[in-house]
Amino acid sequence: MPTEETQTRTGEAPRRPRIRLDQPLTPRRKLIPDYDPEAFGRMSERIARFLGTGRFIVWMTVIIIAWVAWNVAAPDALRFDTYPFIFLTLMLSLQASYAAPLILLAQNRQDDRDRVNLEQDRKQNERSIADTEYLSREVAALRIGLGEVATRDWIRSELQDLLKELEEQQRSVAKGEVFPGDGDRGRDVDDR
Repeated sequence: MPTEETQTRTGEAPRRPRIRLDQPLTPRRKLIPDYDPEAFGRMSERIARFLGTGRFIVWMTVIIIAWVAWNVAAPDALRFDTYPFIFLTLMLSLQASYAAPLILLAQNRQDDRDRVNLEQDRKQNERSIADTEYLSREVAALRIGLGEVATRDWIRSELQDLLKELEEQQRSVAKGEVFPGDGDRGRDVDDR
């Protein structure tokens, strides 16, 4: 295997070091710090939930009234935002610029949860429909099977018919008309 020196002397391009697939790569430095998207999403939902309450509106109103009152009634040396209240406008714009994406993020997370719940409900409905169809087929099979099963009344009527037939045979034998072994042949004694 040629070394780096022989590669440069012969004009070959230096080979890249062989990458080992059985060892993990060393992590690269990132310009943006890592964050947990799930934790950030939960925090944004809490903020969005708070921004949608009456408590937020009351606190925001109190802060704005206090801000305006301080900057109107305080001595000139202590005022930090004079009449056009440009700093107050900047703060409200900053708050709105952060609130809107946080609210959208919370809504997206809620949409994702709703989509998952809808998918689970759809799968549950499919299973319920499949179970209902299976049970319907089983009930139909049982009905068909029960149509072929002898009921108590049918057996009773068959036994009564058989009993009547036996009684008739006994009467015939007693009169001497039929031999006991002949059964339904109906031969008289004289025919023998």
